[in-house]
Amino acid sequence: MDIKDIQNLIRFVSKAEVAEVSIKQEDIEIKIKTLHGVVNQPAAAQQFYMPQAPTQVVAGTPQPAAAVSTETAQADENANFVTIKSPMIGTFYRAAGPGKDAFITVGDTIAPGKVLCIVEAMKLFNEIEAEVSGKIVKILVDDASPVEYDQPLFLVDPS
Repeated sequence: MDIKDIQNLIRFVSKAEVAEVSIKQEDIEIKIKTLHGVVNQPAAAQQFYMPQAPTQVVAGTPQPAAAVSTETAQADENANFVTIKSPMIGTFYRAAGPGKDAFITVGDTIAPGKVLCIVEAMKLFNEIEAEVSGKIVKILVDDASPVEYDQPLFLVDPS
């Protein structure tokens, strides 16, 4: 079983709403556990929604220009860029090891097959390669940070 098979298995299990999968092949044993079967989550992991008090708008009163949300502005700004996402859950590393140069920095030009980063999952260091060519505009994750499946890692300008 190679890295691609393991990545595909992780994707499949996360989408299948299975609580646990265990596979044994010759000298390899893989266990994948998800939160799909968990009934009681700790209070720290739960998310709560706090509605904001409604604001009153008097008819005819002009609204300030700052009322446009920054999220909308960022979405329009990022619409021309390609987002490279994490193919798995793990820990994001920008370099091959401590004290070594980062694989890429903002402004670097990339091509398909170029190693962008490493995502460590279950003690396996998986090199994440570019699938598009372009210029790195933004690195969205800090070094040695945990990442989720399908979490945006990089913004690339394909032009």
